[in-house]
Amino acid sequence: MISKISIPAAILSAGLFFSLSAGANSQFLERTEVQSFIDQASEQTGLPRDEVAALLGKARFQQSIIDAITRPAESRTWGEYRPIFITDKRIRDGVSFWNEHQELLEEISQDYGLSPEIIVAIIGVETAYGGFIGNYRVLDALVTLGFDYERRGEFFRGQLIEFIRLADEQGLDMDKALGSYAGAMGLPQFIPSSYRHYAVDGDGDGRIDLWESKADIFASVANYFVAHGWGHGEPVAFKVDVADAEVDDLLNKARDLAPKTTLRELRERGVIIPNDAPEVPADFKVMLFTLTTDDQVEHWVGLNNFYVITRYNHSVLYAMAVWELATKIAALRES
Repeated sequence: MISKISIPAAILSAGLFFSLSAGANSQFLERTEVQSFIDQASEQTGLPRDEVAALLGKARFQQSIIDAITRPAESRTWGEYRPIFITDKRIRDGVSFWNEHQELLEEISQDYGLSPEIIVAIIGVETAYGGFIGNYRVLDALVTLGFDYERRGEFFRGQLIEFIRLADEQGLDMDKALGSYAGAMGLPQFIPSSYRHYAVDGDGDGRIDLWESKADIFASVANYFVAHGWGHGEPVAFKVDVADAEVDDLLNKARDLAPKTTLRELRERGVIIPNDAPEVPADFKVMLFTLTTDDQVEHWVGLNNFYVITRYNHSVLYAMAVWELATKIAALRES
């Protein structure tokens, strides 16, 4: 087995959790859907059925996880969301973080073709450069959401199976690994499936540590972006004026974020493209989306790289925050 990842002691506080009674855990394990999952997980992971059951028996239901996922920051308007992440402190801290890891960031940027400011901004938005990595046991988060969050239960049960596989592959202690309320881990907040499929061993020590190894962390973020089609040096987004154009049917809304229109079609509808907009082929697929502040609705065009950011977190608010934070960090660092 690969050596265990060293998880910071600061995120292993046992006092952060409340546990179900033994009777309640027994009732949980007797649920039909839980028994079916135990069979499925045992078959897919190779773990004996009794070990899967024992693992689930250690999980603690946490209502605060359900509460958190039903009111995500991404449900806010841009006017409410932006001040959370675009602050003078987060920009300054981003410059300091970049300077501290300059050599490594530049090396990974050259290897993967992803600018350092994007890597830094992702970590800045996700965990404030490692300042807050999450205080939920990943096991608790995935079990709670997998069996008591009906809207996306199937997804989180799948992530629970991925977590079991990940723990076996990387030697993770499933009792102690902490993350977000959605089960995302480390500085870049990878969910288990992303950890298994996109995280890389950047420092070559034979394990992938997204809590402590900056080489692993930076390389994993870069690998994720490149795997999803990031174009080095390509533009990200620009603002447009819709004037009186009828474009509601062209807007990307909610989780429907795949580019579905073109600049040619936008122009034909009467959308005004600014003269300083990046040069993009007229038939290139783009996104059209809105950002709402207190007193206005802005229309923006997202290009391929903007869409790639939404693949990290399926929200135009998130993508815009990452892009703006990256831009401001780079500008301050160069000033």
